[in-house]
Amino acid sequence: MRHRRKGRVLGRSPSHQRALLRNLASALLLTEQEVEPGEPGAAKVKGRIITTLPKAKEVRPVVERCITIARRGLAAAAGASAHATTADRGSAAWKEWRQGPQWRAWAQAMAPAVKARRRTIQLLGDKHAAKILFDIIAPRFADRPGGYTRILKLATPRLGDAGERAILEFVGSESAARPGSPRLEKARR
Repeated sequence: MRHRRKGRVLGRSPSHQRALLRNLASALLLTEQEVEPGEPGAAKVKGRIITTLPKAKEVRPVVERCITIARRGLAAAAGASAHATTADRGSAAWKEWRQGPQWRAWAQAMAPAVKARRRTIQLLGDKHAAKILFDIIAPRFADRPGGYTRILKLATPRLGDAGERAILEFVGSESAARPGSPRLEKARR
């Protein structure tokens, strides 16, 4: 019996499962980076990857958890900006601010933001993906309470082993939101 054994094994050892989920989550986040259109390895559609359905169902909570952590970190960083200085680093005004109580208040308010960045790097295993998460993706979902991703099943199975495929994408990156799309035009009528 499988009592208290949640999750899918995906035919891998536990360490391989963690590595797989990290790589899939990082791959989804890295599709949002700015690249030249003809550059090798560029994503065909931003914010979307194609994988098998069980893998998509397993990686979705990891991605959503990372986005939630990043949103909380951005809120903490915004609160810390009230205590920040505008002086250049190393200047006399900056050194005075650094020794005063304002810096302590800034450091206290900034601690959750630093913790959030470290936690997302730990979950993703990729600093570049964490940077994209904090700079591009988390601000986009700042007002959304949850449900940042969706899974769409594909009709055609994978060639070779007939594995059921799915698209894992960020909400808001679908083709229906593009100008001139037939679905968008139908919704406007």
